[in-house]
Amino acid sequence: MKMVREIFVKSVLNKHKKRDEWFLDDYSLNPYQLCEFGCVYCYIHGSKYGGTKSLAVKVNAPLILQRELRKRAERKEYGFIALGSATEPWQPMEERYQVTRRCLEVIAKFRFPVHCLTKSTLILRDLDLLREIDRKAILPGDLKGLRGVLVTFSFSSLDEKIAKIFEPKAPSPEERLEALWRVKEEGFYAGIAYIPVLPFISDPDEQLEEMIKAAKEFSADYVFVGALTLYGSGKTAYYTILERHFPELLPKYKELFKFNQPNWEYQRRLEKKARELCKKYNVKYRIV
Repeated sequence: MKMVREIFVKSVLNKHKKRDEWFLDDYSLNPYQLCEFGCVYCYIHGSKYGGTKSLAVKVNAPLILQRELRKRAERKEYGFIALGSATEPWQPMEERYQVTRRCLEVIAKFRFPVHCLTKSTLILRDLDLLREIDRKAILPGDLKGLRGVLVTFSFSSLDEKIAKIFEPKAPSPEERLEALWRVKEEGFYAGIAYIPVLPFISDPDEQLEEMIKAAKEFSADYVFVGALTLYGSGKTAYYTILERHFPELLPKYKELFKFNQPNWEYQRRLEKKARELCKKYNVKYRIV
């Protein structure tokens, strides 16, 4: 494991200007900075946080969260908290630090709903707390029909070899699917985010069909499909891996990524295909 810095933060709960249309969160919470899984495509690489290579744990996050959620609860400003929008909440060092688990205890205390975004099987450790949150959470008025806990496992491919290249230290796709199955067996509302699918690698129609079919087979309640974003040093890092493993794809990528995202035609085509496949396999496309 890389060197981990222990840092103290003044705030830990981020309030969005408006609710995320896909993941339905009004808040986000990231107990760690950066991630041990080393996903090549992670958008963080190109952000202001991507310059530091040092993993960090926000050791006082549960204490700060308690203060912040108390104020929000007093004002009845309930909304989904996205746990892990910019890091992996259940990465290996969580076994030692248990910051995510202690944050869940605070979330349960103040009865906020939570959307868990993860690649990790370690989330299974915390199903007891998630069950309590699911039972007690107060939802915003316009989301009353939803459950208090959403669990979304993310993938870029179901191919083990591809995953090993682009998500070198994450649990294998098979392990994630098994974790989803366990979460579903425990009665939670859970789904899959195929975000990002990798152009010319995991986005061909036959691969997409296998992905949606797997979502059905493992009882996912919903599916997201989203395009890759590349910018700054993140694009450089991704192209380096492409050059090593898929050199023939580099010209295609440079044509597709004139900007940070693939062109609109690509994105529209991807969404159309995803919707068609979800309809075919009777899987819900997105949560609402």
